[in-house]
Amino acid sequence: MALHPEEPPPSAWRVVPLSLVLDTVRQCARPVAGRPFVLAIDGRSSGGKTTLSRQIVDTAPGTAVVHTDDIAWYHSMFGWADLAVELLVPVRRGEPIAYRTPAWDAHGRPGAIVVPAGSPLLVLEGVGSSRRELAHLVDASIWVQSDLHEAERRNTERVLAEEVTRQVQDDWMAQEVPFLADDRPWERAAIIVAGTPSQPLPPGHVLVAEEG
Repeated sequence: MALHPEEPPPSAWRVVPLSLVLDTVRQCARPVAGRPFVLAIDGRSSGGKTTLSRQIVDTAPGTAVVHTDDIAWYHSMFGWADLAVELLVPVRRGEPIAYRTPAWDAHGRPGAIVVPAGSPLLVLEGVGSSRRELAHLVDASIWVQSDLHEAERRNTERVLAEEVTRQVQDDWMAQEVPFLADDRPWERAAIIVAGTPSQPLPPGHVLVAEEG
C-alpha cells in the first residue's frame, strides 16, 4: 500500500468481523447512558470512509451518521471545527439534533443534519472528523488507511463523472495533504482499517492493521 511519507505502514493486516471492531472501539471510552457513543471515521479523500460508515449502519442498527461535508458546506474546507462543536456538545448531552449551519440558511438548503433521540452510536464521517479540536468530544476514532494511487484514481473518476470540478479537487487536495500531515489523526485512532483492500472481503468483515 503506497502511503504519504508521514503515514507509517502497519506491520501486517488481518481480516476481522466489523462487529468485533465496533466492540473494540467501544472499549476506548466508558459508555454514558442517554447519549450516543461518538465514533469518528477519518481518512483521506476517496479512501473508503463513506463505505465503512455504510457498513457500520448495516452492522449496528440505530446508528446515526453525520458527514463533515454537510457541516463544511459553503463554509470552509477544513475550518469547520467550531460548527462541529456546536453539533456535538448537545449530542453528548443526549439531546436529539436537527442542526443547520449558517451557510444552510444563507443558501436556502432544505432539511437539517439529524441525530435522532435514542441513537446508540453516532458516526462522524469525513476528512478531519477526528481532528485535535474535536478530541474531547469524540469517544473513539478509526483511521481509514488508503493506497495513495487508488485514492488518486478514485478522485480522478469523481472529476470525470463531474461530481466535482478539477479546480475544486485540486484546491481540496492542496489543503488536505498539509492538514493531515500536521494533524496526524492516525496516531489517535483506536483501530486502522484498510479502505482500499486489494481483494474482496467476506461480507461484514474489514481489513484491520496489526498493532506493532
